[in-house]
Amino acid sequence: MTSELTDPADVEIGLHDDEPHGEGLRSRLNWLRAGVLGANDGIVSTAGVVVGVAGATTDRTTIMVAGVAALVAGALSMAAGEYVSVSTQRDSEQALLAKERRELEEEPEEELAELAQIYVDKGLSPELAQQVAVELTAHDALGAHAEAELGIDPDELTSAWQAAWASMIAFTVGALLPLLTIVLVVADVRVPVTMGAVAVALALTGWLSAGLGYGPPGRAVLRNVGGGVFAMVVTFLVGSALGTTIA
Repeated sequence: MTSELTDPADVEIGLHDDEPHGEGLRSRLNWLRAGVLGANDGIVSTAGVVVGVAGATTDRTTIMVAGVAALVAGALSMAAGEYVSVSTQRDSEQALLAKERRELEEEPEEELAELAQIYVDKGLSPELAQQVAVELTAHDALGAHAEAELGIDPDELTSAWQAAWASMIAFTVGALLPLLTIVLVVADVRVPVTMGAVAVALALTGWLSAGLGYGPPGRAVLRNVGGGVFAMVVTFLVGSALGTTIA
């Protein structure tokens, strides 16, 4: 079924109120990625450690030491990994932007023709593509060319330090839930209560990530909860087996 196109002259220019717009969207999504990954890793990895140790021993101190060690090591690892990853990405983006600046200075006509061709390839007529390229170049040459050619916004490069801190803090917050739960709950029910609390927390982070990222919540929740429960069950069985064998 095809729909008739409205006369462009009758279309009122403006943004949809219920759709994400703005220059900060990319930055927001990067923060979301770092935060959600950090929280999920903190919840799942720490829960796996403490549940696995709880399968081998009921000693509260041993479980707490293992959990704290997992929290500290995991948080630092997440921060370092995120810093290295984002720094590498940022270095590549800055190198590409430097190359684009040089080309705009040395070959402005060739760059203008290239930008116009990009818009022709997207469906504009050659005349309109040339007009768009000229006007965008006059407004912000680097921004227009970087976005069209490289998919980079020069004003929205990801900060490696911000990503590292976000990952570390999110991991720590996520890890505290299974750690405090399994340490504070009595030995007879600490494992099932911790598993239940972790499942609820993962459902919440899945729902939040879907909502903030404008994705379907059902799938995100199922992925988070399913993966986390599977990890806890496996580590508990391994811990129980090792505990029995060593004892």
